[in-house]
Amino acid sequence: MENNKKENSKEIVLAGGCFWGTEMYFKAIRGVVKTEVGYANGKTPNPSYEDVCHGNTGHAEVVKVLYDNQVISLPFLLSLYFEVIDPVAVNRQGNDRGTQYRTGIYFSDPSDEAVILESVDQLRQQYGVPLAIEVLPLENYSSAEAYHQDYLLKNPGGYCHIGNREFKKAAVARDPSLK
Repeated sequence: MENNKKENSKEIVLAGGCFWGTEMYFKAIRGVVKTEVGYANGKTPNPSYEDVCHGNTGHAEVVKVLYDNQVISLPFLLSLYFEVIDPVAVNRQGNDRGTQYRTGIYFSDPSDEAVILESVDQLRQQYGVPLAIEVLPLENYSSAEAYHQDYLLKNPGGYCHIGNREFKKAAVARDPSLK
């Protein structure tokens, strides 16, 4: 994915439950240049899907999102992310259960941390309870197997915890802070 970066591109890695739906959701958003599903912040190098599902690696299922920051800002991207997760659920989203389905925002650019923390704090104030969203530097990342990439495009009837209404909203979302 590194060789596809453009001058205005930034990268953020998001865990939002099963990565199939999360990837399809972010792919639909104007300003997202590329997505890739994978595994992040675990304790073993190059895990397989089976390893991660057994819960022994500590990895989260994630979507690496490359976005054009001239078209979409990180706060707006995070606001869209918050619309498709249950931010108070611990280690689960939808019907999926396990540590690999936790919610998390993982950053490589240290300057993103303050923006992320501010966005999460605003969400926390709305909920009035502690949130279960990890906010951590990206320690490690491994691409998921090829059959997981664009899974719901290849398998339109596949399971997804994100509904069609959210996919439609993503497709028309526009960042009001950028013209």
